[in-house]
Amino acid sequence: MNHPPIVTREQWQAARHALLTEEKALTRANDALSARRRRLPMTRVDDSYTFASPSGTRSFAELFEGRPQLIVYHNMLAPDSDHVCPGCSFYCDQIGNLAHLNARGVTFAVVSRARVSEIEPVKARLGWSFPWYSCHGTRFHEDFVSAEGAPFGLSVFLRTDEGIFQTWFTTSRGVELPISTFGLLDVTPWGRQEVWEDSPEDWPQHPTFSQVKIHDQY
Repeated sequence: MNHPPIVTREQWQAARHALLTEEKALTRANDALSARRRRLPMTRVDDSYTFASPSGTRSFAELFEGRPQLIVYHNMLAPDSDHVCPGCSFYCDQIGNLAHLNARGVTFAVVSRARVSEIEPVKARLGWSFPWYSCHGTRFHEDFVSAEGAPFGLSVFLRTDEGIFQTWFTTSRGVELPISTFGLLDVTPWGRQEVWEDSPEDWPQHPTFSQVKIHDQY
């Protein structure tokens, strides 16, 4: 088996420190990109879509569960097919405890074109507990995913007194980065809501790490 070259401890530390300089530069560049993302304009969307769930039909507004921000992962699970996409499943396996997102006014949900009767067996098989809705019979997937030339993706929405707006979308390798709680918060219009962030005036912000709690203490 091949492996990295073997060097002295001093040589390793020098090489690690050189790489660390680049890693810190990348972190700062990513912070700057997130600051630009928080300043993106948003566009109004049709709020008349309906979604099926095991507990009944939900309106678009109800997917927010009373919170102002919504992240939707568009899972590729299709109606009348027994194919479970390995890539979408890999992504969904990374979704952790949603209490950390919820505490910052963010709801996370998965939406697919498959029917509820086709979604629930997959969800049970893979042990997932996050909300997963069906948009079967609507144009939701076509309007937000197919229209972008993509088979899957990640959308972010903001709900205000004026309606529902889309603030961001990504697909392909773009979904790889926002996979942890902080990563998902970074793609929302309000971000992590911490004072160190470069955010527009009057954005919600709190002392750094002050909102991070054990998930059953929110």
